[in-house]
Amino acid sequence: MQRISKISGALSGSYLQLCRRSLSRLPQTQPALVDDDAVLPKMPPFDYSPPPYTGPSAAEILKKRQEYLSPSLFHFYSNPLNSVDGKMQYLFDENGRRYLDAFGGIATVCCGHCHPDVVEAIVSQTQRLQHSTVLYLNHAIAEFAEALASKMPGDLKVVFFTNSGTEANELAMMIARLYTGCHDIISLRNAYHGNAAATMSATAQCNYKFNVVQTGVHHALNPDQYRGVFGSDGLKYAKDVQDLIDYGTCGNVAGFLAEAIQGVGGILELAPGYLPAVYGTIKKAGGLCIADEVQSGFARTGSHFWGFEAHGVVPDIVTMAKGIGNGVPIGAVVTTPEIAKVLTYRTYFNTFGGNPVSTASGLAVLRVIEKEKLQENAHVVGSYLKDRLTSLKEKHEIIGDVRGRGLMLGVELVTDRQLKTPAKVETLHVMDKMKEMGVLIGKGGFYGNVFRITPPLCFTKEDAGWFSFPFSSTLYSPSFPPFANSAFVLLHDCRFPSGCDGLHDVKDVKKK
Repeated sequence: MQRISKISGALSGSYLQLCRRSLSRLPQTQPALVDDDAVLPKMPPFDYSPPPYTGPSAAEILKKRQEYLSPSLFHFYSNPLNSVDGKMQYLFDENGRRYLDAFGGIATVCCGHCHPDVVEAIVSQTQRLQHSTVLYLNHAIAEFAEALASKMPGDLKVVFFTNSGTEANELAMMIARLYTGCHDIISLRNAYHGNAAATMSATAQCNYKFNVVQTGVHHALNPDQYRGVFGSDGLKYAKDVQDLIDYGTCGNVAGFLAEAIQGVGGILELAPGYLPAVYGTIKKAGGLCIADEVQSGFARTGSHFWGFEAHGVVPDIVTMAKGIGNGVPIGAVVTTPEIAKVLTYRTYFNTFGGNPVSTASGLAVLRVIEKEKLQENAHVVGSYLKDRLTSLKEKHEIIGDVRGRGLMLGVELVTDRQLKTPAKVETLHVMDKMKEMGVLIGKGGFYGNVFRITPPLCFTKEDAGWFSFPFSSTLYSPSFPPFANSAFVLLHDCRFPSGCDGLHDVKDVKKK
């Protein structure tokens, strides 16, 4: 307790109150604090050692990056990770150190880093034909389109391939506008759908919106079950969509675009009953319903292959990317034959959409998900991990909410559970400490205080069990605010008005 007295002496006001409150929440059966160098259980064994790395160091790469790449690029961690090797659910740095990857390249690595079946498909296709054009025939694009259509409900069977999620959402919005003859689209506040012209309009976080012309999109009240005004009452949120149509449009709309679980927005699962009600409203207004499955698709949610399926709805258009290629740049739009016809009224063409290597990778991903039962694994392991994280909420008052499904989970940190005050500084600190302990996690939410846990779907129960130890240990640690010395327990400024979704570069965070 002598160390606690010293720390308390360096704190004042709300931080001291938070310190006392946090201490009062510590289990009586455990020591009050755990040392930073406390011995943790070993990371689960893994039968792979990367070959020696002989490339440039992290410092050399960072210097070149700062000199030659866009200054808009940021990086995680005070000491950036130089990832040089990957195998399944693990990454390795330049020194050969192994990290448990609980972020999956932003929910992108689906089957596992360098999965042998996916690698074999890519290499085999590359050796035979790396690029052609959709003006010629090739089996890879046709076979993948057929396989992808077989995973869709209803009459969703026509596929357009793109290069990214942004491009997929752009195309989907254009199709909806062409098909309906209307321009107005409704999306949700807190949503992220991309950073091009139309998708930036649909995105509803100021952190991602530049001061350029953005038209034709209305942002509805977000059915946020944690911070929303109506809690988990989806029907009350849905009424706002009808109000937008009545008071903000001519009475007809082109469509409604939403994620079933907002990824960048902080792993927010839409309130129950919301999507069925809104889909009905949109249909009455002559619009199409677009499901953004860029992050929640491809078995990630465990209970279903697509996120929208958990809500009992069938969209008119589905967009996807990220997990579709296990890291290969590819996206897709899937719709019905009737709706797809609108692109025949003019010439729609995409040079790289449906590239043989990309589509060969996508087909391999679908086969691996099926063969290795990764959807079932996401459900079993994800439920287990969510239960573990929920139990930690009882021990750590700073955990305000645990949410999500399958291997798309979020943990929101707050300094006050009643006020739900975002714990921005603490979140940055926990990320850095977990990286030091060998765990990589993501971060998001409007305030940058939500951990995004989206590992490869090969993540095991052993991985999930071990994950909770460094996470809990970091929250107990004496270097964790508000126990930290006064050099860290200082307010930080960010160059973004709302906290930049927590995607900070070191240059963006400064002490005052």
